[in-house]
Amino acid sequence: MSKFKKGKQGDLPAISTASLPDIVFMLLFFFMVATVMRDSTLMIENNLPSADQVEKLKKDRTTYIYAGKPSTQYKHLGDEPRIQFNDAFIGVEDVRSSVLQAQADMVEELKSKIVIGLKVDKNTHAGLVSDIKQELRKANTLKVMYIANARAEE
Repeated sequence: MSKFKKGKQGDLPAISTASLPDIVFMLLFFFMVATVMRDSTLMIENNLPSADQVEKLKKDRTTYIYAGKPSTQYKHLGDEPRIQFNDAFIGVEDVRSSVLQAQADMVEELKSKIVIGLKVDKNTHAGLVSDIKQELRKANTLKVMYIANARAEE
């Protein structure tokens, strides 16, 4: 009879970490693709009115103009409603030039199809909205949509 030598019992084999970098990079790429970047930081209060017929549109040709009172960190600017375009406050007289600049920055085939989205706080005066619309007419930007929240069903 021969004697068999018994190996060590109870030891677990070492875990292979060769695929760990692949997993890390796969997660990194997933979060890079799935994360939505914010277009602009709101500097105004923006409580949108509600509507019962809301339609979702493509964002590739849409430029947003925000209007409302400055938020709490911008209270030093006063309580009067202000216009925000991208990340800056602008006056009514600057709406036309800002929209034309945004249109010039667009892809050539979308320039004629630009849509201006008005995200106006529900407590903002209609006079400011009318002034913005007048400036958009002067810029020959006639496709305007009003952004609203969907009304909750009662």
